[in-house]
This record gives sequence, C-alpha cells and structure tokens, in this order.
Amino acid sequence: MPRFVGQSTEQIHLLNNNKRVGVLLTNLGTPEKATTSALRSYLREFLSDPRVVEIPRIIWLIILYGLILPLRPAKSAKLYQSIWTKQGSPLLVISKSQQEKVSKKLRENYGEDVMVELAMRYGNPSLSSALNIFKDAGVRRIIILPLYPQYAGPTSGSTFDAVIDIVKKWRWIPDINFISSYHDNPLYIDALAASITDHINQQGKLDKLLLSYHGMPKLFHQMGDPYFEFCQRTTQLLVTKLGLSDNEYTMTFQSRFGKAEWLKPYTDETLKGLAQQGCKKVAIVSPAFSADCLETLEELVTENRDVFLEAGGEDYRYINALNDRADHVEALTSLISPYLKF
Repeated sequence: MPRFVGQSTEQIHLLNNNKRVGVLLTNLGTPEKATTSALRSYLREFLSDPRVVEIPRIIWLIILYGLILPLRPAKSAKLYQSIWTKQGSPLLVISKSQQEKVSKKLRENYGEDVMVELAMRYGNPSLSSALNIFKDAGVRRIIILPLYPQYAGPTSGSTFDAVIDIVKKWRWIPDINFISSYHDNPLYIDALAASITDHINQQGKLDKLLLSYHGMPKLFHQMGDPYFEFCQRTTQLLVTKLGLSDNEYTMTFQSRFGKAEWLKPYTDETLKGLAQQGCKKVAIVSPAFSADCLETLEELVTENRDVFLEAGGEDYRYINALNDRADHVEALTSLISPYLKF
C-alpha cells in the first residue's frame, strides 16, 4: 500500500486494521444563545447558503446584509427566548438525547466499533468537528443520516454539499453512505401513527387532524425538488395506517418566509378557514420535524393556536414531534442497520 504524504506509520496501521464505523446524525442547527448577536451569526450562516435562497447572489447579499441581518435577529431572539430551556436550545437538547439512544442501541447490536456523533448543518456541533472525530479515529465507513424525513434541496441536499466540501480535502476518504430520505420508511410511519393515536387516546377525539409540513418556495418544486411529492407520500401512508377518511385530515405547509409563493395550502390560513367554517377541535402534527424546535414549539404551539382560537375555534392541540420516543429511535436505527452488515 502506498504511503500517503502526511500520514505516520501508526496512522497507516490504524487504517489497515480499523473496523470502526462512524454514524453521523445531522439536523438544521440552532443559535448558541437566544440573543440578538447569536441570532445574527446563526442567520448569517444559514441564509448565506445558496441551497436555502436561490435568487441571484448579488441581489440576495444586498437584501441579507442591508435589511435582514440588521433587523431580523432581534425579533428572532425574542421568539427563541420564549422556547429556551435551562439546558439550552430544545432542538440541541433533544438531538443529543437521540444521539445517545441511537448510539446505545447500535452498540448493543453491533458492538463498540460503532461511533455515533451529532452535527448541525449551521452552528454547533459543526459538521467539520464531527467528521474530524471520525477522521482521527480512522473509521473505515461513514454513514450519514440527516434527520429530515422528506428530502429537500435546502436541507438534505445542503448537508450533502457541506459534507463533500469537507471530506474532499482529506488525503484518505473512507466509504460514505448518505441516507437522503426516509419519508416512506415503515417504522417511521408506525411511530408517527402511534404518537397520534396516543394523543387521541389521552386527549379525546377531534374534528380535524392537520399534517403541517415545513414550507418551501413553489419555484423549488417547479425546478424539480421532490419534497412536495415526498410529503404527499408520507401523508398517504400515515392516514392509511390511521384509517382516516378524506374529511378527517388536511395536509398543509408552514413557516413561509418572504413574499414569494410557497407550497400550499398554508397552515395558518387553513386553521383560520376551518374555525370560520365551524370546526371546533383540531390537532396538529408536523411529520417533517424529527425534533421539536422553534418552528414547532413557537409557531405551531403558540402562533397558530392564536390564529385558530381568534377565528372561532375552541380546542387546539399540538402533537409533539417524535423526538426521542423509543419507536422513533427504533426507526432511526433501522435506517442505519443495513449499512453495518458487511
């Protein structure tokens, strides 16, 4: 075997004999603190990604640095403050618990050679820091699972871009398996159905179930992004599993930003319309989120509740994301396990 420049004899010995596998769980990210300065840094990194905003670069940078970064961080900081916990960002706290539970289960099944790390696409822990842990350990294979059930260019696609940008600079590149989507995974669907059933059994029946997915500019869909179709497929499988008729559920899209048209129907407008039509009891769940975060804990729990109640609704409930439920952990490990059997 040729000796690579910059590699010691010990490192080459490690590559020849190492059986370690690195599993990387990733999510979108979170600011370090719920402060204006922390939000400015986070939003700068997030909104600078060309996968997130696909308009001419010069025009967007003028908007970003001239309007958004001077004004939006203060508003966003207040929203984050409303959901922040003593342990920090809910998304990060939940993601760490997911990491620990997935790691425990994989090690029980496949031994101590399986390393599980957590990384955020934006912010910390960073993708580079997690991947460098694998590099230093000399892993022979890396399995990357972005925790976005439905593939989208701005989420899973952007994660792939960032991973490649990092590892293409390595002298030796291990085998890499990238799991781009799990929108139709049977155990994921089962976990979603169980979480909804558990909620209804505890809280009682409702008039309508809303399946609220994160939104996307309509233009992205027109350009070929499969996200909308993947959301439809998840919805189809889920409502079939639950045995719901067409008038018992609605699929909607939330979290739109800017003035462009996004995927419809919009969650807030749908809730308002339902209440005005006499619908009194609704529950809302967001299958696109693997962990609760700002878009669920503030937007769905608070903002959309106000929309529904002010329009005449009476009973509004939010069903938690799957988070670190045992059946969700089982689903995640089922996605990873096939790549460990070699």
